[in-house]
Amino acid sequence: MSQQTQDPPQTTQPPHTDDIVIGRTGKRHSSRYRWGILGIGIFAQAAFSAAFQGIPTSGSILAAAYGYSLSQLGLVLAAVTAGIFVTDVFWGILSDRIGERTVLIVGLGGTTATLAYVTAFLVPGGGTAPAAWALAAVLFLSGALGGCVNGASGRAVMGWFPANKRGFAISLRVAAVPLGGALGAAILPSLALGAGFRWVFAFLTVFMLAATIAVVLWLDEPPIARTKASGGIAATTTISPLRRWDIWRVAITAFLLDLPQFTVLTFGTVFLTSEIGLPIEGVVVALVVVQVLAAASRVWSGRWTDNRGGRYRRTLVRGYSWAIAVAFVGVAGYSFAPTWLVIALFVTAGFLACGWHGVHYAEIATMAGAERSGTALGLENTMVFGGAFVTPLIIPIVLSVSSWPVVMLVVGAVPAVASALMMPKEQPVG
Repeated sequence: MSQQTQDPPQTTQPPHTDDIVIGRTGKRHSSRYRWGILGIGIFAQAAFSAAFQGIPTSGSILAAAYGYSLSQLGLVLAAVTAGIFVTDVFWGILSDRIGERTVLIVGLGGTTATLAYVTAFLVPGGGTAPAAWALAAVLFLSGALGGCVNGASGRAVMGWFPANKRGFAISLRVAAVPLGGALGAAILPSLALGAGFRWVFAFLTVFMLAATIAVVLWLDEPPIARTKASGGIAATTTISPLRRWDIWRVAITAFLLDLPQFTVLTFGTVFLTSEIGLPIEGVVVALVVVQVLAAASRVWSGRWTDNRGGRYRRTLVRGYSWAIAVAFVGVAGYSFAPTWLVIALFVTAGFLACGWHGVHYAEIATMAGAERSGTALGLENTMVFGGAFVTPLIIPIVLSVSSWPVVMLVVGAVPAVASALMMPKEQPVG
């Protein structure tokens, strides 16, 4: 792979008048239709996030209900994320080749089917529970299929929105990740305690089915040309994102920034209770504040860069990286600071580490061009979920040989500094 220095590729813009836009199928839509596409993307992303972020919030309840050990629980909880990690680039490439509508119908429909299977056959009952490997295998498949939503729905947004609105639009879609996770955290534990896990997975099945139906009924694709012979997406002269080192550099920064993000999301509860002495009610409040501020940060950053013609996205991510590093250095000194300051620094580190996604996704998709944005977003999400997968494996190892201050420095601050140094310099926006 060699560094690419050519100007950003020209992207196809939807043909439109002031009132009408025309989809790839030839259907005519109101110019407001693009906001409907965004709404479908947000809904689909939230439905999937409710599963892959919501199920871990019920982890201790699941272990008790199924009779799993901690290692078996870890296998089950890692399964969905591992599935996403393995298939996200594949879904991105496929959406570039055959279109996002088909990809979303197949992927979301398959996820609905796997969750329905768990509902019917893999819940405890009659004094018995399914084996951990069986539940993990089906949840892995669920994640592998549902990962399609990450690249394909982002590609749809790229195709329908003009360049000066893409940052804000993609930031809104990305904000659906903490929204869906918060919804899952609010509903699934109480549902598991009150009605059992059959109802937990039934709720997730219905949620995913509704998202699939929305795609089938209302999603039309942006008008990128098709070949006459095959009906597939026409070949493009735009170089593949997988062959561009500048795009790989941006994607790698997503992996690096996910280490501090999932330090907060996966081990934040343990740190705040065991080291800071915060009661569980206080921990819940702190983590909710992190998610709310993260969603707001994603939307704000997208709007801010759009108002400047799409400029300064890389600069803003670099600023997030340095601020995250400083906040984690402050948290590492918790034994020398008052409790309120440590909590404030922890929340700051958390929402900054969760708040960079909007402009990051917009930048990598814009660099690739609309025709190749699915592949670029697939690569981005592979890095994101790779970071989500390895962080809870790294932290126990670091703790076994050192302490929490070292965790905050090695897994929090150092990757953030590396991200700031890895991010390519700003390019002019054409």
